[in-house]
Amino acid sequence: MKPMRQHLLFSKTSRGCGLVTLALALAWVAHGANPVLIGQWTGWMPGGWATGVAVSGNYAYVGDEIVGLQVIDVSNPANPQWVGGCTNDPGGYAVGVAVSGNYAYVADGGAGLQVIDVSDPANPQRVGSCTNTTTRAFDVAVSGNYAYVADLNAGLQVIDVSNPANPQRVGGYDTSDAAFGVALSGNYAYVADLDAGLQVIDVSNPANPQPVGGYATSGDASGVALSGSYAYVADAAAGLQVIDVSDPANPRRVGGYDTSGGAFGVAVTGNYAYVADHAAGLQVIDVRNPANPRRVGGNAISGDAHKVAVSGNYAYVTDGYAGLQVIDVSNPANPRRVGQCGARGIAQGVAVCGNYAYMADAEAGLQVIDVSDPVNPQRVGGYDTSGWASGVAVSGNYAYVADDAAGLQVIDVSNPANPRRAGGYNNSGNASGVAVSGNYAYVADWDAGLQVIDVSNPANPQWVGGYNTSGSAAGVAVSGNYAYMADDAAGLQVIDVSNPANPQWVGGCDTSGSAAGVAVSGNYAYVAAGPAGLEVLDVSNPANPQPVGGYDTSKWAWGVAVSGNYAYVAAGQGGLLVIDVSNPANPQPVGGYDSSGFAFGVVVSGNYAYVADGNWGLIILGPRTPRITSITLAAGTATVYYTNTIPGTAYTLECRTDLTTANWQPVGTQSAPGNSASQTDSAADGDHRYYRVFYQP
Repeated sequence: MKPMRQHLLFSKTSRGCGLVTLALALAWVAHGANPVLIGQWTGWMPGGWATGVAVSGNYAYVGDEIVGLQVIDVSNPANPQWVGGCTNDPGGYAVGVAVSGNYAYVADGGAGLQVIDVSDPANPQRVGSCTNTTTRAFDVAVSGNYAYVADLNAGLQVIDVSNPANPQRVGGYDTSDAAFGVALSGNYAYVADLDAGLQVIDVSNPANPQPVGGYATSGDASGVALSGSYAYVADAAAGLQVIDVSDPANPRRVGGYDTSGGAFGVAVTGNYAYVADHAAGLQVIDVRNPANPRRVGGNAISGDAHKVAVSGNYAYVTDGYAGLQVIDVSNPANPRRVGQCGARGIAQGVAVCGNYAYMADAEAGLQVIDVSDPVNPQRVGGYDTSGWASGVAVSGNYAYVADDAAGLQVIDVSNPANPRRAGGYNNSGNASGVAVSGNYAYVADWDAGLQVIDVSNPANPQWVGGYNTSGSAAGVAVSGNYAYMADDAAGLQVIDVSNPANPQWVGGCDTSGSAAGVAVSGNYAYVAAGPAGLEVLDVSNPANPQPVGGYDTSKWAWGVAVSGNYAYVAAGQGGLLVIDVSNPANPQPVGGYDSSGFAFGVVVSGNYAYVADGNWGLIILGPRTPRITSITLAAGTATVYYTNTIPGTAYTLECRTDLTTANWQPVGTQSAPGNSASQTDSAADGDHRYYRVFYQP
């Protein structure tokens, strides 16, 4: 195969430099070049279980136990937007978070304290960690050069963060129970110590913290906030407890309020305490009289309230699986939810048609994403189907969604901003995948096998036939008169659908692993075979499919797409793998991208691969194309500068004087030292010259 080249043209004239716009083919892959992330749409906060939160400026920083630190733009409280994240360290689970200056400090469970640079909120970067916090870091507070970590069974740990790249433990105090929360005031750290209640620790000497007093609350102290002379303790089943700490050596309870749902977190501002009350949501307590707190309002949110932060007129509540909730508390007696950045989506399937990507997003149904600018994909509409959206196909003005127990859903997407259900058919099984050909939708219906649905009238789909395969139908592809079924433990099954009313089994072939997805190109079927990776089968004789080759992806292969000589495999935790199948008997890996989420499905359109990446939504991958940025002329030479290069990869620079001929002349080839490079054309003179640069395979 002749390798395609990736390049860009620049013009040089004696009068200066100008960009020449010329459409030239871009290859998806080149030797030594991995695809790079071009754009991403998460829809909401990717992840699973929001617990901790801190707010600074226009951003909320959320500790997500499953994924890690999530950064949410809350400049518009009614429309919070996820902008970036940093995944947990191995063994970690982000629980608590504090922000100081350009750094977020994350209590990351078994991974200890993590220090994340958030100077660029869209690209948080871990810069340091301290893992010798003994047990499990649950909460963190920062003051000056020190981070104070509530470390469950190890009590309070003090970490010097003066050098964020090298945090160092300097001291600690092992409290008598389990340290769940921590707050600071002056020289004292106040620890919510579960059954032991509130513990007061003198940290004037960070290397030698000393206990000075405590108060055993009646519940399980889970969170604490300080205001004036009072500590406000979220005391689980005992609700809010107000402790006078004017004498740190002798804390005494002055009042409390028994919330109904289990107080886990608390923030105090002005005259009000805001309590994250697990099952009951946000509770607003008037504490102007600390001896007699009284509830003035609340908001029952949809998940499990864990922590709360308050900034201005808004309370930000972490709500477990429901993500971040933004609640307007300008009227404390009537808090109202104004926005949400939830964690409910799991991208499982994707199709692309024109400028739109259509994503099967599990609990969130069908999502329509404008990908006309791949760098900045934008959601334009969606339709929340009644089932669990697992697969999607698009034909004409309709999207066909495999919606698990809800069967096939037909969604009119003629107006992408307002998709609406046109019709559906509730199959007998669990719709896992779908393909459309002509007037028929072919549904992989799990235990019910293949179902053929007539969709000539999208408002009234009609079942016309089916074939119950021997395994569990997980995916389907249609080519000519045949449907090719990824049939889980039964491997590849081939069904003759020339008569849609009477599908007939014609052949099959066991795969080494559980067949989860299938694509067909020419005489070959490419099967995503679970733990066995990619398997290639010759289907030139549909009655007798034969294995010819494969590649062990090392991660579970869930989905596959084929374009030209390449197979693109959605490999779960392994992200996207690109495999050269020009020789089907000997597939060879040529590149890949280790995505942040869990790659379930993939489709290729033009120069881009669109990956359904689980909790991280839709990611768009493409070639890293070298880009000429400028040309400097000096004494008969021209130095060409270009960026977006891969360190250590060779690039060739060529020139020509006439664009009407194909007479490109080599200038030189050299390896890029980093993400940018330059080459000098020593033979340049006053002639008009054009330059291009491309990967040298």
